[in-house]
Amino acid sequence: MTYHVTSLSLPDVLILEPQVFGDARGFFFESYNARDFASATGCDVVFVQDNHSRSARGVLRGMHYQITHSQGKLVRVTSGTVFDVVVDLRRASPSFGQWDGVMLSDDNKRQLWIPPGFAHGFVTLSDHAEFLYKTTDYWYPEHERSLLWNDPTVAIEWPLDVPPQLAAKDLSGLPWADAAKFD
Repeated sequence: MTYHVTSLSLPDVLILEPQVFGDARGFFFESYNARDFASATGCDVVFVQDNHSRSARGVLRGMHYQITHSQGKLVRVTSGTVFDVVVDLRRASPSFGQWDGVMLSDDNKRQLWIPPGFAHGFVTLSDHAEFLYKTTDYWYPEHERSLLWNDPTVAIEWPLDVPPQLAAKDLSGLPWADAAKFD
């Protein structure tokens, strides 16, 4: 397996584009290979949990993170299109408080590596999207936090043409000033 790797503007956040083999029958690609992932990213991680969600157009999930048991995530879209966003919450980082985003879709087959220390979220741009991600630690609801998706200090530029559909925990996300950060 070979990945083409590019960086987002935030340190350590990487777009991985797998080698896809396609013909008239369809396509094939390895969606994950531990040895190739480590070689491409320089990260030797162990993934312990896979999560899969389906969302309708306009559903915005985020901005989530775990302050204790912080999770690295390898995310991808298996059906549809999302705008995927990360916010750097690492106080010692030169990009602390900054955000970046990328389109992920079943067409481009991109994956995004998000190391621990980032808030993460996405909005569905297609009629529906199926979102699959691996995590480096388990989900602990007592440690989960939500950064307010539309905090004016962070100022994420969501590609929305209608108000998003949000879960209660995302509606009650904390503003940047009050959100827990990583040392």
